[in-house]
Amino acid sequence: MTDLPVRSRLVHDALRAAGIPGDIVVLPDAASTAQLAAAALGVEVGAIANSLVFWCDEAPLLVMTSGAHRVDTAALAARLGRGRIRRATPDQVREATGQAIGGVAPTGHPAPIQTVVDEALAGYPRLWAAGGTPHTVFPLTFDELVRLTGGTVAAVD
Repeated sequence: MTDLPVRSRLVHDALRAAGIPGDIVVLPDAASTAQLAAAALGVEVGAIANSLVFWCDEAPLLVMTSGAHRVDTAALAARLGRGRIRRATPDQVREATGQAIGGVAPTGHPAPIQTVVDEALAGYPRLWAAGGTPHTVFPLTFDELVRLTGGTVAAVD
């Protein structure tokens, strides 16, 4: 645990506080996309819980989507009854999460972020999410992801 990057240690601590047992795995190569992470782990791309940060109604919105999906921001805004959803800038991502694009974890942020969890992730017995850096990932179940994030389950595509 002490050999983990600082951002990943924050994620580790948040996982333990939530009672989630999965250990953070350090990958030899960066897995900054769902495709790279799936290839490195030998899993289906759909089992990658991709953390995407958007901006909506002057606040960050974290969407945990299956690596097999693209987020339809107009449809998601309508489902949530929210204003326009747009991709956050790299600076907004860093400010909201404390993490860089390509390594954003579903937890370990400076403050809670409203989160939507892609309902399609429920179709996989084990998910993998970024662990705070592009080189770190960790396993968890769909139910653990929803509990960890306090997320709203919805279709995102």
